Amino acid sequence: MLNRRKYIMLLLLSLQLLIIGIWVMRIISGQVVYIDQMTRGLVQQLADTNVYTFFRWLTELGSSTFLTPFTIITSLLLWWAFRDWLPALVFGLGTLSGHGVNILMKQLVERERPSILVAANAEGYSFPSGHAMIPMVCYGLLAYFLAKKLTSSKAAITVQFSLALLIFLIGISRYVINVHYLTDVFAGFVFGFIFLAGLIYLYEWLQEVRGRSRS
Repeated sequence: MLNRRKYIMLLLLSLQLLIIGIWVMRIISGQVVYIDQMTRGLVQQLADTNVYTFFRWLTELGSSTFLTPFTIITSLLLWWAFRDWLPALVFGLGTLSGHGVNILMKQLVERERPSILVAANAEGYSFPSGHAMIPMVCYGLLAYFLAKKLTSSKAAITVQFSLALLIFLIGISRYVINVHYLTDVFAGFVFGFIFLAGLIYLYEWLQEVRGRSRS
């Protein structure tokens, strides 16, 4: 049953990457992806509304201004909570390297934003969304490590669900405030999830290696 679930997950992820690959080819060739054409009208309707104001505030939780000190402080707290430097290192360097990978991807695709908003860290290239990708890594790792420390499975599920919802809302905020296309956000989620899964696998592998070396 578990192998079947992994197979289905891998199949869905491969399909998503194929779709993103098609989007990238269209973007590089100067075309506007059809789904982005369809969803432009909704953004215009939300401008200057309470919904826009809410997401304009929420988007700051994915900005470098907030995430940089948050990552440093959280890394130190994880070191203290686990009495181990490895969770802090994976969390801190993982979030930082996720940011670097996102910048590299943007430089490769070179997609212009639908609009520039410097006050919301919305300048430079657009694809994939850093506010979708980096919070996926940062808050995703936080959910993973917090779940390891919580003794109640109900509390762990609540924390994971809350942080997953936060990741989703931060990513979508970039579409709502019109500084990213919807495809930018979707791609950011997918790449962020892949990067997150890789970091968790790396952490568990290093823990296993450390355990064997101590025995």
